[in-house]
Amino acid sequence: QVQLAESGGRLVQAGGSLKLSCETYGETFGTFDLAWFRQAPGQEREFFAAIKYVDGAVHYSVSVLGRFTISRYNAWRRLNLQMNSLKPEDTAVYYCAAGRKYINPVNYDLAREYTYWGQGTQVTVSS
Repeated sequence: QVQLAESGGRLVQAGGSLKLSCETYGETFGTFDLAWFRQAPGQEREFFAAIKYVDGAVHYSVSVLGRFTISRYNAWRRLNLQMNSLKPEDTAVYYCAAGRKYINPVNYDLAREYTYWGQGTQVTVSS
């Protein structure tokens, strides 16, 4: 069994930066493909960043490319998300997710590919 716990969400002004973390508990962290999703009020959960366990390759959605950076520290069982140049439209609950099996990069945006989810952390960006 694996448990994920996000932290770091808070209120921040537009243009500011924020770092989120996701701690993992349970089975070996290093063999999971990991990702970040977010969900704004009234909207579907949206994928925006992933990192593959085998080689650390990263993938971003267009909406965050160049502003967000995903990274992982296997020894610390931690997934990080550095968010810069935040915009009001980045306001959402942010979730980390772990895939127990290999995830084809073309399917990174499919929530069903991920076995484990955290409870989410709220990020609010004020204008």
